[in-house]
Amino acid sequence: MANTVDKNTGRIVHLSNGNTHLYSTIFLTKQIIRMANWIKYQTILEGRTVKLIPLDKSNLSELELLAKDKRIWEFYLFDGTDSNLFHTIYNNVVLQREKGIQFPYVIYNKIDNKIIGSTSYLDIQEVHKKLEIGLTWLHPEYWGTDVNIQCKLLLLTHCFEELGAVRVQLKTDENNLRSRRAIEKIGGQLEGILRNEMIRNNKTKRNSAFYSFIDDEWRMKKQHLLDLLKT
Repeated sequence: MANTVDKNTGRIVHLSNGNTHLYSTIFLTKQIIRMANWIKYQTILEGRTVKLIPLDKSNLSELELLAKDKRIWEFYLFDGTDSNLFHTIYNNVVLQREKGIQFPYVIYNKIDNKIIGSTSYLDIQEVHKKLEIGLTWLHPEYWGTDVNIQCKLLLLTHCFEELGAVRVQLKTDENNLRSRRAIEKIGGQLEGILRNEMIRNNKTKRNSAFYSFIDDEWRMKKQHLLDLLKT
């Protein structure tokens, strides 16, 4: 009795008395391998004045310096001004990208020629054609500009028009009114508040406001985003 891997199917082949039996194994099927690559590593999203570039070690140090402003982290689960914690978080994000679960970007301003923040695809689930946009932050210098609108237009367009997603989720601290207003401004549909949804690093409990975009509404929502960029 022996096991081997079928090169064509990616499944384990169990050999017994000359009979071949195929047993599905989740971690070896081609479907899972394909899911891990739903978003290709070199996917760069470019807009009018911003470019979303895959995060890697070459731009992590610059991002860390940018994250030293305490105002950025008021409503986050962690304090990104702590260098050790910052690297722990983002090294984990990179590992999750290798598993196909997350995909982090740095936000590059083409006018000022510098990195100004970060955003990510999270909880990537190709089998259900859904994912989340999160871990998004900008240096306060760019709060109130159209950078966030441009980023969301790029990310959502890629989700619905390139990946074929049917749902994109966003969530934020219930008390982060600035973030909630920003999501509602771009057309995010409030779905509700989940109580005690997350635990912060300081052990306090966080209620989260959940928002979504869905494919059936995307054409209308996209036009809304384009109209916002005209004003």
